[in-house]
Amino acid sequence: MPIPLPGIRTAIAIIATLLALSPPASAQQSFLAPIRPAAVPARPAGAPSLRAASCHNGASFEKFLSELKQRAVAEGVSQQAIAEASPYLTYNQGIVNRDRGQRVFGQLFTEFAGRMAANYRMQNGQAHIRTYAAAFARAEKEYGVPPAVIAAFWGLESDFGANMGNLQVLPSLVSLAYDCRRSERFQNETIAALKVIDRGDLSPSEMIGSWAGELGQTQFLPTHYFTYAVDYDGDGRRNLLRSGPDVIGSTANYIANGLKWRRGEPWLEEIRLPQDFPYEQADLTIQLPRSKWITLGVTYPDGRALPSDNLPASVLLPMGRMGPAFLAYPNFAAYTEWNNSLIYSTTAAYLATRIAGAPPMRRPAGHVAQLPFNEIKELQQLLVRAGFDVGKVDGVLRQQSRSAVKAMQIKYGLPADSWPTAELLARMRGTPRPQPAAAALPPMQ
Repeated sequence: MPIPLPGIRTAIAIIATLLALSPPASAQQSFLAPIRPAAVPARPAGAPSLRAASCHNGASFEKFLSELKQRAVAEGVSQQAIAEASPYLTYNQGIVNRDRGQRVFGQLFTEFAGRMAANYRMQNGQAHIRTYAAAFARAEKEYGVPPAVIAAFWGLESDFGANMGNLQVLPSLVSLAYDCRRSERFQNETIAALKVIDRGDLSPSEMIGSWAGELGQTQFLPTHYFTYAVDYDGDGRRNLLRSGPDVIGSTANYIANGLKWRRGEPWLEEIRLPQDFPYEQADLTIQLPRSKWITLGVTYPDGRALPSDNLPASVLLPMGRMGPAFLAYPNFAAYTEWNNSLIYSTTAAYLATRIAGAPPMRRPAGHVAQLPFNEIKELQQLLVRAGFDVGKVDGVLRQQSRSAVKAMQIKYGLPADSWPTAELLARMRGTPRPQPAAAALPPMQ
């Protein structure tokens, strides 16, 4: 699981995009191929930067690490576990630089989902459900999470174990703990990793994962690993790197108890909107019963009627009114909690529906224009000037920016679908007509 940015995760889980560029490995290959631990990084010469130490009252990394170990002991970690981990608890400025230099891809939802929810990944998910039928059935009975939901995250996060990362996790965790950007969070993650070692689930050398400290085939942070990992294969260890059953049970436990999955309820369904649909109602913050959506002309894509019941749902338009439309149910919140990037969470939910047997979504009838990065940033600046809180003015279209866009669309009498357009930008600039869009695309979250 990618590290949370303001909400829960590293920007857009772009590791998944990189996974899509290489062919998937089979389940047997992913479980049987040896994991080659990276060498323990040597401690760099000289003390880490004072910038990193500033939030620790100027303490050196060595002093900070000593205090962190004392805190771990106070939280129940044994001296033996700390001794085993100590050779790996080294500072790596390269990890800190990488964390500060994260980038987000600018893609339309249909482009991202087209790669990430490709047929091969859907078929691989279905194959894994057949291969591990007993574990999936047990997980659904115990936690209420459907196999397709687990399999979709499994496929997106690591292609079923083929791409879990190849870096030592402990140096990453302790380096990010010493850095000031998210120090407290990664101090907790470092201690959780020590607890995982102490419990006997993994040795320090086995802790191979992503640069930001996630572990295993569904990329758990150490705090999630320690709290939600379960032993589903009965070998006495919770091994999310090597055991398919442990991955399935642990992921189900996290989704059910960490993300508050609602047993027996759907998560996402594609729909068709009428031409006169009131787009101001299309918002994840607006939930109406399906019977109400029926009165507004909402149907399934083939024209079939929705069930006329009181199950609440929101209309989700990841690309505005010109793109695909979905009903997002309360369980969709588990996806946005797993990763607060709208493009990732919608793709994960959509892939789960495909693995469960839903047909491919309808493609937009025509081109959906997307403002370039610099114009999204300019629009955010204009929204701030108009009194809106858009969060970061960074050219990334998050929920706060989308809500502000909707408000301005309503003000100007434009279709209020939360999708920023050249026309809206022109209105806010005070220019008479939209300016031509550049070729670059803005980051979407």
